[in-house]
Amino acid sequence: MQVQDLWHRYSPSDAWTLQAIDLQLQQGELVGLLGPSGCGKTTLLRLIAGFERPTLGSLSIHGREVAGPRRWLEPERRGVGMVFQDYALFPHLNAWANACFGLRRGASSERAAWLLGLLGLQGLEQRYPHELSGGQRQRLALARALAPGPAVVLLDEPFSNLDVEVRLRLRSELPGVLNQCGTSGLLVTHDPEEALAICDRVAVLESGRLHQIASPRALVQHPATAFVGRFVLQGNLLPVSHHDGAVLQTALGRWRCSDERGGEPLPAASEMQLLVLPEALTLEPDSSAEGLVLGREFLGREWLVQVQLGDQQLRLRLPLAQDWSRGQRCRVRPRPGAEAVLYPQQVPLRAQPDQ
Repeated sequence: MQVQDLWHRYSPSDAWTLQAIDLQLQQGELVGLLGPSGCGKTTLLRLIAGFERPTLGSLSIHGREVAGPRRWLEPERRGVGMVFQDYALFPHLNAWANACFGLRRGASSERAAWLLGLLGLQGLEQRYPHELSGGQRQRLALARALAPGPAVVLLDEPFSNLDVEVRLRLRSELPGVLNQCGTSGLLVTHDPEEALAICDRVAVLESGRLHQIASPRALVQHPATAFVGRFVLQGNLLPVSHHDGAVLQTALGRWRCSDERGGEPLPAASEMQLLVLPEALTLEPDSSAEGLVLGREFLGREWLVQVQLGDQQLRLRLPLAQDWSRGQRCRVRPRPGAEAVLYPQQVPLRAQPDQ
């Protein structure tokens, strides 16, 4: 599947919902579409499925244009499957009839039977949706979407209504199911952990624009924009108040920029931000310091501590041995050897605390 220079808005007087989207899915690949609520994720799925017509740009599936300036194919002719957040099963049909619903008249039902077995629904064919658990209904919705053998299956936050244990199990099974079916998948989610855990690549969307599409490892190691670093990595963005050459002044003291600029001067301080990850910072108790602990979250093996520093809220990941209390004064320091990323730059530069 290929999306080329796609733009969309719902009326000529509206702002653009999607802008200049370029996206390509390889056969059998699972791509996560990640972004905050209202960024255009579901709109993109509706355009690919054929529920909406794009304002500009084109869509191709298996090399065949399905939407463009001079061509439009109806949803049922595109070879696209859809799994909705609320499953959208037919309550008056049993599991078998739901799984076979998308098959053409006279088509073999062997694939539906194979999928029900693959998804652990064998023996439940005669049950109706209200007789199935949430996880079973989700599996049935996936079986129905895959039964006609689509080239692409679109999944709109399919695990959001499930409890934690079922959600973790189903999302870990999804890549294997798609691989066995030879189907590409586009998974919409607002959960960075979910996208990074199971997807081959992740596309990060914000306000209708695609910031970066990369493998989970590349996305974590080399976030292309400050938004990617903040949303995906939950990093702290520190404004640069001023700089003296390669030395940057921030609320966390001075940082020295790497020498990868090729001799080019840095932009004005007002145009720059430093991305510092939560694990790159530490706290020291200090009753006279500016830092104030706002709260903490237990993450199993560490604390996620929120600290107010001036007009900024910082997030830190700290060992369980450090027991911080709400309202405690503290000093925030970079850890020894900590690194940060400087934005904006065509190639984001690395920086280290200037001791």
